[in-house]
Amino acid sequence: MRIVFVGAGELTAYTANLLIKRGHEVIIIEAQKSKIEELSETLDCSFLHGDGSRPHILEEADPKHCDILFCLTDNDQNNIIAGLVGRSLGFKRVVINIHDHDFESICLELGLEDTIIPSRTIGRFLADMASGVDPLELSTVIEGEARLYAVSIDEDYAGKALDELELPKKTRAIFYYRDDKFHLTDKDSKLEQGDKLVFICHMESLKALKKKFNQVANDEKSPEA
Repeated sequence: MRIVFVGAGELTAYTANLLIKRGHEVIIIEAQKSKIEELSETLDCSFLHGDGSRPHILEEADPKHCDILFCLTDNDQNNIIAGLVGRSLGFKRVVINIHDHDFESICLELGLEDTIIPSRTIGRFLADMASGVDPLELSTVIEGEARLYAVSIDEDYAGKALDELELPKKTRAIFYYRDDKFHLTDKDSKLEQGDKLVFICHMESLKALKKKFNQVANDEKSPEA
């Protein structure tokens, strides 16, 4: 794969190093020349000096022949702009990093569905670890275009059967938690307010699923993969 990073911070350096060792081609775009000089001593990849949110800089990476654009600067707004520009230039997949949860709904409205919020991701990992759950188990089976998403059932959906939900295409409810107890879904399952309902869906259906349940800023128990 050919992978482009905007921003040459610690996360970029670590991820790029792993990808290079796995045989992938990596390009890093960075505005500070000193960072490029520092990383070029340890990373065997290509570098572009410039503002990664500018179209003419991203075009130098040859977007149509790249697989993923990671926008990982320290500035949320810059990441969002770089993601939008990258998508318009033809990058196959755009992943952005944001720290402010308030931007999550904006990203969804803009169609930037691959959004990472580090505090949430790490928080889930630590909570699972403390509970004796292996967070890596799930990542080994949820691959490619599959995604998991959980919603809290409110009064609008309480009392409805699963077949009444009119779910987006390529989406299926697979289990739910009620009073902290696990239940598999079946055709007779009726929802109650407060249930945590978990779906598996194709990534192209995730935006519609979030919009349907109006849970763009879902709670930290939502297991997206």
